Amino acid sequence: MFEHSLINLSPDLINLILVLAFSLAIGLELRQNNLNAKTGSLFGTDRTHLFIGLLGYILYVLSDKTMGLYFSGGFALLILLAVYYHHKISEQKDFGITTILVALITYNLAPLIYTKPLWLSMAVVTVVLIVVELKSFFWKISGKFDENEFITLAKFLLISGVVLPLLSDQPISEQIPVSPFKIWASVVAISGISYLSYLVKKFIFPEKGAFITGFLGGLYSSTATSVVLAKKSKSADNSFQIAAAIILATGMMYLRIWVLALIFNRKAGLLLSIPLLSLFLVSALIAWGLNKKSGNNRVETHNFKETEAKNPLEFKTALLFALLFLFFSLLTHYVLQWYGHKGLQILSFVVGVTDIDPFLLSLFTGKYQIFLPTLAKAVLIATLSNNLMKLFYVWSLGSSKIRKPVLWGFGLVILVNLLLVLL
Repeated sequence: MFEHSLINLSPDLINLILVLAFSLAIGLELRQNNLNAKTGSLFGTDRTHLFIGLLGYILYVLSDKTMGLYFSGGFALLILLAVYYHHKISEQKDFGITTILVALITYNLAPLIYTKPLWLSMAVVTVVLIVVELKSFFWKISGKFDENEFITLAKFLLISGVVLPLLSDQPISEQIPVSPFKIWASVVAISGISYLSYLVKKFIFPEKGAFITGFLGGLYSSTATSVVLAKKSKSADNSFQIAAAIILATGMMYLRIWVLALIFNRKAGLLLSIPLLSLFLVSALIAWGLNKKSGNNRVETHNFKETEAKNPLEFKTALLFALLFLFFSLLTHYVLQWYGHKGLQILSFVVGVTDIDPFLLSLFTGKYQIFLPTLAKAVLIATLSNNLMKLFYVWSLGSSKIRKPVLWGFGLVILVNLLLVLL
């Protein structure tokens, strides 16, 4: 009977309940967030916003098609807000307008609920509640911005939103079976992953340990991260934690490759899902075991310049990546033409000692006459070779204490990688 009565409730009553609930939630959040504020510093909190929402509801439902009553009420509220803001500036020297904007949003909840889907109204209220609550968080974040942050963001918007749509999606030639659009899309994808890692590293984990460095660095470049951490091992006491971070960086490499495969060649990405995710899980488990064995003595890396967050969107880096992409596309075409699939496997192993991303992306985006299992095998061979190279770097550049745990860790990952290649 109760459910039946709910179904038969008037839409106006339901909308009234929503307006009151949302308005009260906003007012309560303002009160909670300003418990220590001076009297008169706010336009109002819970009761005030409840009445603002109710006023907006009443005038909206009473208005005709011209919405005269509703607009008149909004104008009256705007005058009151203007008087309050003038007093706030003259008496308190406070120029913030957050309270005014929140009051205006509350007044407009009624037409929003009536004319738009409920999810949109809930999303608006959620945003208001979160943004009001995160005032101190935004202050902390803004303090970490330097003069180059928005230039960096502008660069990313430029390469992704301006340059990319202008490029042709037709293959360059028979010898280079990829389009300028695909080449630059690969640059955007790699830059986007690097930019995300950069933002997380700078703003969320500035005081990072070695394990976090391995996690985030692996998103950008597992090889560069492994080299940096290997050098750190000479001055760090906890060799197991450094080894865990290096293995975790390799695990993130597998995850990054899988995501790129899904973006640029969905069929190849699905085929590679089991092997790449298996290698990621194996690497993560090994890293977890090594980190657990290291104890609670966390190795800090924020004092070392090599691990500081750097701008990942330099145009020379993007240009170099695009040139490498073209080179590997051309090289892959001729290797397949002259030596077939065996030649591709050898090329994959050789390329593994360099930056494998341009080569792998050329495989994912190029229109080569190869079967998907052959492509997947080439990807796994390249990662196998890349891991052998990283093991050599760590063995050469790291301390003697780190060699044994790294050898065991890389040995297990390389063994599983090899078995997947053979299978």
